[in-house]
Amino acid sequence: MTLSGKTAIITGSNSGIGLGIAREIARAGAAVVLNSFTDRKEDHALAAEIAQEFGVEARYIKADMSKGAECRDLIEQAGGCDILVNNAGIQHVAPIDEFPVDKWDAIIAINMNSAFHTIAAALPHMRKRGWGRVVNIASAHGLTASPFKAAYVAAKHGVVGMTKTVALETAEEPITCNAICPGYVLTPLVEAQIPDTMEKYNMGREEVIKKVMLERQPSREFATVEQLGGTTVFLCSDAAAQITGTTISVDGGWTAL
Repeated sequence: MTLSGKTAIITGSNSGIGLGIAREIARAGAAVVLNSFTDRKEDHALAAEIAQEFGVEARYIKADMSKGAECRDLIEQAGGCDILVNNAGIQHVAPIDEFPVDKWDAIIAINMNSAFHTIAAALPHMRKRGWGRVVNIASAHGLTASPFKAAYVAAKHGVVGMTKTVALETAEEPITCNAICPGYVLTPLVEAQIPDTMEKYNMGREEVIKKVMLERQPSREFATVEQLGGTTVFLCSDAAAQITGTTISVDGGWTAL
């Protein structure tokens, strides 16, 4: 499944899921644009490492996904794109009657509104090129809910709905739009939480993972960033040309319950 000759923009991709997806897309031969809200030497170094490892063009562009104008400018700075992966996201947990308004606004802006702005800016470029793939990283929480995550659940449900709408609007064109809905994914951020959780519950590593962290994930195994990257590459391939407007769950059976 080669993506040679294509250019992919992956939002929120200087770590975790986004970086894993960027690496798999680069492995498939596409040029990649990494993104986050920082502008550090390390960010640009990540792009240089990907370029060297996979022999593709790679660069880093700073853009704050909470700001619509910067979301749109990211697409223009990149010179357009063939593949857009909306991955940027944040989380906050609190009861709805205690949920900080600023946290609500930030989660909706970064997790959902950013996808609206980037898609709106990217589609004209895709139409001009005669081909396009939009992959929105939603969540198992885009299909179901958990308490204390009102903003995140609302945003991810919104992303799933927007995915369907964009797919219908582009259905007669060589452009697809789909959403991937991960369950719990083993990222550096999650890995860092394991020791504290072990101490809190007085459990060993594997027991904490299976009984506490992955309580709602029937496989009792984390998804990996490589698996999400591979799923993304598949959705961008010719094999998935007739897959549009749908969700693919990578959640170990969570949403089968």
